[in-house]
Amino acid sequence: MELTDKVAFVTGGSSGLGLAAAKTLANAGVDVCISYFSNKDGALSVCDEVTSMGRRATSAQLGQSDPASVDAAVESVIREFGQLDILVNNAATSIPVPFPDLDALTPEIWDQLFSTNLRGPFLVTRAAAPHLLKSGAGRIVNVGAMIGLMPAGSSIAQAVTKAGVIHLTRCLAVALAPDVTVNLDYA
Repeated sequence: MELTDKVAFVTGGSSGLGLAAAKTLANAGVDVCISYFSNKDGALSVCDEVTSMGRRATSAQLGQSDPASVDAAVESVIREFGQLDILVNNAATSIPVPFPDLDALTPEIWDQLFSTNLRGPFLVTRAAAPHLLKSGAGRIVNVGAMIGLMPAGSSIAQAVTKAGVIHLTRCLAVALAPDVTVNLDYA
């Protein structure tokens, strides 16, 4: 896939892996929208880095467990760039709870991690899918983790959500084939 002048939406792009993805895409000639939940300054800094590389960049606040926020963020990408070709589902959260401490892994913590880490990528993909399909060669990269394959990580809930992302990726690949490819990258 030729990347020059394509448009990417990178969730959780204000630091870490999202920052690295945004810079890699920009280096390949892609314009980028960075989402952030609370780190607006980080998102603006990433946008500055992308524009210094000669690409267009913008940011959008995203509460990815909220369908209205997801729809607004995806629509802001379309308003700004007129297209969406690549989605990087990177945003996630973690609340450390040692595996043996089941009492500390409250239903509220469980629900928060599932809402952000698993529901979020589904909602963002669902909102972006019509635009990715229109692109004719849309691409989705979901960021998973090896902890989705083994009992490890900062909590049982985090490991189980990453296992869910792995299977969500497989299911979305079937649902969107052949017009959009859906792949997994392990953090």
